Amino acid sequence: MKKIVYVTGCLGFIGSYITEKCLKKGWFVRGIDRCTYASNLDLLDNFCEYDNFLFEKKDINDLEFLYECDYVINTAAETHVGNSIVNNDNFLKSNVNGVHHLLELIKNCRQESSIKPTLFHFSTDEVYGDVVEGCHFESDILKPSNPYSATKAAADMLIFAWARTYNIPYIILRPTNNYGKYQYVEKLIPKVCKYLYLGKKIPLHNYGHPVRNWLHAEDTCEAVFKIIDSSAKNEVFNVCGGFEQTNLSTVKKIIDVYFEKNLEDHDCFLDYSYSRPGQDFRYCLNDDKLKSLGWKPSKIFDQEIKSIVHFYKNKFIW
Repeated sequence: MKKIVYVTGCLGFIGSYITEKCLKKGWFVRGIDRCTYASNLDLLDNFCEYDNFLFEKKDINDLEFLYECDYVINTAAETHVGNSIVNNDNFLKSNVNGVHHLLELIKNCRQESSIKPTLFHFSTDEVYGDVVEGCHFESDILKPSNPYSATKAAADMLIFAWARTYNIPYIILRPTNNYGKYQYVEKLIPKVCKYLYLGKKIPLHNYGHPVRNWLHAEDTCEAVFKIIDSSAKNEVFNVCGGFEQTNLSTVKKIIDVYFEKNLEDHDCFLDYSYSRPGQDFRYCLNDDKLKSLGWKPSKIFDQEIKSIVHFYKNKFIW
């Protein structure tokens, strides 16, 4: 069955993957994007070639109403932890106020059917805070460690409350670190490629000791459609995939791929002088709930990283 969906942040990293998948499925997509520094405007021409795509350049806080739709897939957000530590005003506006505004639009939405659209909201593994051993489950308490994750946790709380009070259907997806092509250069993989291209030392927080799980954006995208196909409502899903490594290991792999050889000395490329306030040591999620729907990751990091590094190496983003 074809669906009508909004994708907010449709020109962002995750949003663009979801938008493309929706369009290829023949779904009707209303793409909303504020066109910030992290939006990939090059993708807009590609999306506009589809007859089932409509675009509106707008902040989600400024949407006046919702046309009839099945889902509002919300990927619009400020997401860079470092930026949130320096200045978090935009994080509150986008990640908290923006979600509140979407909830109010859904609450007041009048459709021919009496069923309100479902808010499919992208949260983050960071809302749980870090975990030294084991992993976090969907029912665990939220203990965010930085302004970014605090705003995402606040949005989750708003969704729970509006669902309880106003009967708004929702899905909350909490993904781990995503990687892939077309990611903005402030994120780790394209950032490393940028610094290597410029011949500058790569800034590595906390000696590269923090551990992160890595999941390809296409696998995250597949999780979205697996959940939608299941008709799940009012549920939280972790999506992780189970591949974790230290940031130092990730950077070393990128360096080796970039230079197309296994180097013995990586330290000459690295600057260990950076330390991030409130740094989480390790994120890890249990995603058995999602896997019970038949989802599993198909991409292998050590295989995918080669084509991704080559992409950023040949498409320099500064």
